[in-house]
Amino acid sequence: MKPTAFSTRMGVELPLMLAPMAGGPSTPALAVAVCEAGGLGSLGGQYLPPDKLRAQIREVRAGTSRPFAVNLFADDGVETGPQLVAAASRSLQRYWDELGLKAPEGVPRAIQLAESFAVLLEERVAAFSFTFGIPPTSMLQACRERGIATIGTATCVAEAVELQQSGVDFICAQGAEAGGHRGTFDRDADPPLVGTMALVPQVVDAVRVPVIAAGGIMDGRGVVAALALGAAGASLGTAFLRCPEAGTSAPYRTALREARDDATVITRAFSGRSARGLANRFTREMATATLAPYPVQNLLTREIRTAATKAGNPGLLSLWAGQAASLAGELPARELVGQIVREADAVLSKL
Repeated sequence: MKPTAFSTRMGVELPLMLAPMAGGPSTPALAVAVCEAGGLGSLGGQYLPPDKLRAQIREVRAGTSRPFAVNLFADDGVETGPQLVAAASRSLQRYWDELGLKAPEGVPRAIQLAESFAVLLEERVAAFSFTFGIPPTSMLQACRERGIATIGTATCVAEAVELQQSGVDFICAQGAEAGGHRGTFDRDADPPLVGTMALVPQVVDAVRVPVIAAGGIMDGRGVVAALALGAAGASLGTAFLRCPEAGTSAPYRTALREARDDATVITRAFSGRSARGLANRFTREMATATLAPYPVQNLLTREIRTAATKAGNPGLLSLWAGQAASLAGELPARELVGQIVREADAVLSKL
């Protein structure tokens, strides 16, 4: 694959980016492996307390001298009244009872963007990627002053245009096929579900900054397709979930091995924000339940997910995955990147 505006600006060999997968799958080892293979590694830093985020950044640095990105959420959420918290808690009571958990006394405090961003700034990471909107102008300006590249997530053309106006270096166009949280700016709206094949060329035509394609890209064929649509790079997440370096839990891995093309749903049940994952008991039973908004719902379900992981119960886990999850393999991450490159080169030679 030839250099692109993305690979050249980021100082990496390949137009490939590891998607940030906060909440378990993202690990320093996975980021290091992708960096060492020539791509841009990523850390999903959203749920890490500042001291742990700093430790993981330094762990990546100890493993590679190459650039990597750290991802955070640009939305701290909203205040949630006690009545809504109580109603959402009633919806979850049966799961706490089943797992032998006590209902939380109050809602734990969520980590705020400003706290985590301060760590990124102090550590001078190569790239700050974000989703759920646009961070304050002061944060983006601080990145520019320190030479930190900024990568914003858009799920529609209008969001991409807003990101360009904010001065970001790259726009990640997240197609509907993508696993994990939808990057939609409006927390209250149903997320746009524009497929990658339709979204990427429209975003490329609407903005001047380089675009990174995301959503359903699992192998060399997908990377070539993204580049053909005008993207300067491709972001892959689900493709790496079964790599040994990923922090994907055992029950999560089992569910991925059994995934089919029609196995995913969009749900707010786990976090209060729309996200794509494998359908399971929790997504079905909570489909019509009262939910708290993000981040309260995420905090309320956290112990359920932790206990379910320990019990090996995938039915109560957030099994974030894209629509092409069945294509994921179990290769070490560095070997997987090499395979993707060979596949891409083979496709390009045929074309």
